[in-house]
Amino acid sequence: MNDDGLRRGADRKTRCWWSDGAEDYRAYHDLEWGRPVVDDVRLFEKLCLEGFQAGLSWLTILRKREAFRRAFAGFDLERVARFGARDVKRLLGDAGIVRHRGKIESTINNARRALELADEHGSLAAYVWRYEPGPRTRPARITKAALMTMSRSPESIALSKDLKKRGWTFVGPTTVYAFMQAMGLVDDHLDGCTIRRDVERARKALVRPSASAAGERASGVLVGVTETPGGWRGRGRGRGR
Repeated sequence: MNDDGLRRGADRKTRCWWSDGAEDYRAYHDLEWGRPVVDDVRLFEKLCLEGFQAGLSWLTILRKREAFRRAFAGFDLERVARFGARDVKRLLGDAGIVRHRGKIESTINNARRALELADEHGSLAAYVWRYEPGPRTRPARITKAALMTMSRSPESIALSKDLKKRGWTFVGPTTVYAFMQAMGLVDDHLDGCTIRRDVERARKALVRPSASAAGERASGVLVGVTETPGGWRGRGRGRGR
């Protein structure tokens, strides 16, 4: 039997096959995955958690996410960037997270690199969204068969390469593509998934971030956050989500 990758739930909604099963996975699929995000904290958090996921299931990380947020100061860039040896020791003793020294130290390093990007581009969001794929590089239809061949893309390869050049770690092209899927730089909900329509509306309504805030940032003006129909507008550096 041909598997189109769509599953109809008890609520009569049709969803992508991978969300079938655990309730927290369905909620993540419906309310988060693919919805465009332009908030620096959430973008940084997701890049870090995708790195921690390597070798594990996303459901494992999802269920530990609140523990990660507590352990890493809500993924506030400036606070994490100041973490030192004592914090690494504390995190290695925290059973609520994945206790991998390399990934813990990578998160601290990447926070410092993220601040450098924010200074250069106005926000981490402005930098990341430059790598949003154009329509011509995307499949005409998003099917399960198509997705099974899309663990990376030219854009995720380019973003990964540039991040590594800037000193980031645990940001391979597959990790970066998963980040792009989750943060709405692409919409990989299957054609026929009920949520795909909502995500497409949000992407159309989104005002893409630009580097125009860089001058304001340099002069000490803090870029604010507002929730819009298209997603979360950037906060500049850290604090809240």
